[in-house]
Amino acid sequence: MATTTVPGVSTNVPEVKKAAPVTLTPSAVAKVKEIMGQQTPVPAGLRIGVVGGGCSGFSYSMQFENAAGMMDKTFEMDGLKVFVDATSVMYLNGCMVDYVETLEGAGFKFENPNVKSTCGCGSSFSV
Repeated sequence: MATTTVPGVSTNVPEVKKAAPVTLTPSAVAKVKEIMGQQTPVPAGLRIGVVGGGCSGFSYSMQFENAAGMMDKTFEMDGLKVFVDATSVMYLNGCMVDYVETLEGAGFKFENPNVKSTCGCGSSFSV
């Protein structure tokens, strides 16, 4: 609990921590940190978002950022700052990002409960 002090009044106000709309698995966080460590200068965090485009209407985007934007929500996951713009928050609510390595290849995999359909190539979705 945080204590708020106003002259003559002291109250205890519970700290409210907002849950992130998107969750990164430990393997995804580790891979992002590994890649970030190879960048010069080292970025401040990772931006995850949804952009219009693709054959189904929307695509995911991930990129490094040096600072949060004015309309961003910032979340921390195991020491990694994750920036999500206000519009993407509603499309990513409940989404989980994992980093997977298989015989076919390696990459980040999005599991989003809001998706109604995906395209044949799997790179875009609709809600």
